[in-house]
Amino acid sequence: MGSMGEERAMTVQELANVLGKPDMPAQYMVRGHHDQQLAAAIAAPIPVIDLCCLFTEDGAATDEASKLRAALESWGLFLLSNHGVETTIMDDMMIASRGFFKRPLEDKKRYTNLIGGEEFQFEGYGNDQVRSPDQILDWSDRLYLKVEPEDERRIALWPTHPENFRDILHNFTIKCGGVKDNLLRAMAKLLQLHDDDYFVDQLGEKAETNVRCSYYPECPRPELVFGLKPHCDGTVLTLLMVDDSVGGLQVLRDGVWWDVPIVPHTLLVIIGDQTEIMSNGFFKSPVHRVVTNAKKERLSVALDYSVDHEREIEPSAQLIDEKRPALYMKVKVKDYIAGLYEHFSQGTMVIDTLQI
Repeated sequence: MGSMGEERAMTVQELANVLGKPDMPAQYMVRGHHDQQLAAAIAAPIPVIDLCCLFTEDGAATDEASKLRAALESWGLFLLSNHGVETTIMDDMMIASRGFFKRPLEDKKRYTNLIGGEEFQFEGYGNDQVRSPDQILDWSDRLYLKVEPEDERRIALWPTHPENFRDILHNFTIKCGGVKDNLLRAMAKLLQLHDDDYFVDQLGEKAETNVRCSYYPECPRPELVFGLKPHCDGTVLTLLMVDDSVGGLQVLRDGVWWDVPIVPHTLLVIIGDQTEIMSNGFFKSPVHRVVTNAKKERLSVALDYSVDHEREIEPSAQLIDEKRPALYMKVKVKDYIAGLYEHFSQGTMVIDTLQI
């Protein structure tokens, strides 16, 4: 199979096409304490929250809010229905993403995340950055693009095939932005913050939104290989469209891995570390991962929402008292994100470094 460098130059999609069962490159194989944990998990009883219901003026809103609160405090993720993103927009986004990954390799490499074939940049098409020779690599290729602020879009990295990809991504981003704001207002209300716009305002003028289209090819050794290694999202929250025919996303709770169920045309909401910090730990950022599949490829599209990278975040003063002191230190978002990638490559959690 050649040296690590040569293997790394290959996308996972290419590797999947040439590998026989015994040939899995060592750097993709899970080692150490993860070894025994890639077994089948149990389906998680994750609630489906009706977004419209949260904003009605009746008892149903109270019931829905208590369901949301339970999900945020126990799972850190939930499925969202009645969210206002049309099924046609969701379907178009998935079809366009799948269409991109089906393009010839030469076409996709025009959008590479390696400058001059070597220097890594977050945006573009490819894999994650390799920071050390003993890093376990993930069995996935991705297209990662900054979509907001709009004036910071690097449009040259946005695929022109499928032809409508750019328009679809733009529309999907606009629609999901409204969902994110409504959710953040509902969450502020749950915590009885003085202003329902508390979290929305924290995002700042230059709040950053990135889209991550992830492609997980069939894997000859799914019992040994992560699609995406265990991690927490370093964001405010993630809105995720998962493949409607292939599972794989799992969440850790009380030392047990649970399968996240598939409910077509819902959005999966995953709380990120920035929200855990700002909520002073009331809302949990869950550890989650993606497992691979021997028979089926899988696709997901995620929008990650972050506070403006130049701003600082800390627990809201309204959520600190004698009984519950501040659990986290103040941190600049830019520094947090840098630490996140460093820790991710080592399989550790950056939020642990901020605990008081």
